[in-house]
Amino acid sequence: MTTVLQYTLSGLAIGGVYALVALGFHIMWSTAKAVNFAHGDTLMIGAVLAVLGVDAGMPVWLACSLSILAGAVFGVALERIAVRPFTAEANSIGWMLATIAIGIMAESLATMQFGGFSRALPSPGVERPISVFGAGVYPQELLIPAVAVLLTLGLGLAQKRTLVGRAMRAVAHDKRAAALMGINVNRIVALSFGLAAVLGAGAGVLVAPVIQASATMGVLIGLKGFAVAIIGGITSAPGVLVAGLAFGVLEKFVEGYISTAAREIVAFSVMIAVLLAFPQGLFGKRETVKV
Repeated sequence: MTTVLQYTLSGLAIGGVYALVALGFHIMWSTAKAVNFAHGDTLMIGAVLAVLGVDAGMPVWLACSLSILAGAVFGVALERIAVRPFTAEANSIGWMLATIAIGIMAESLATMQFGGFSRALPSPGVERPISVFGAGVYPQELLIPAVAVLLTLGLGLAQKRTLVGRAMRAVAHDKRAAALMGINVNRIVALSFGLAAVLGAGAGVLVAPVIQASATMGVLIGLKGFAVAIIGGITSAPGVLVAGLAFGVLEKFVEGYISTAAREIVAFSVMIAVLLAFPQGLFGKRETVKV
């Protein structure tokens, strides 16, 4: 039972990261019907800049805050440069290639500045493990899923009870009608990409003390975050959260009882099976269009 609990707690930690990244995909898709395929690199930007800030002598809290802010700026700028020009045309998929290209460039730039090695972000949450019913876990690992749950709840409340949240829902429902009601659609879409980037960069800051920061850390995590968003139903924030946590736990059990090499095979095989059975994701709703 101790081993099972150990794998569960470790899985919830990495699953919380997947959930935070997937929530970013949820926000972008729900508002703009487009996503940033360099979103995993937003996580990398948050982690790498935080480490560089600490190396430069900044306090950890300041380095983390500035790195998250930089991630937000990156998300907003990417939407303006690589998404908006292509989504203006119906059925254009140019934004997919454009965001992927920018992600590759960001990774290359990070490799030039940060190096090809990994470094951990200092954090009091990884100084000493604690025991939870016999299972050893760092406080930082418990913090990650807790933050994911709180942000999911906060996002739901913001969408229902704030003017900006209601504007985001209106734009997601019908951009043209929202514009006629006086909503600045471009500004709301840019805001959604910035908010998604905040979640991505924040996830990087949270996970960097646990798995170490590197220039290439965002690629696979971003891909898994997108897979989690699809599995949970990209239009459902609670579904994305549940799918992210479950995906992380599944990975840890496969890693522990089979092998690390089998982790990706089993995880993505489950993703394919879920999508075959539930094309809209486990908690997603089929979109209908009235004509």
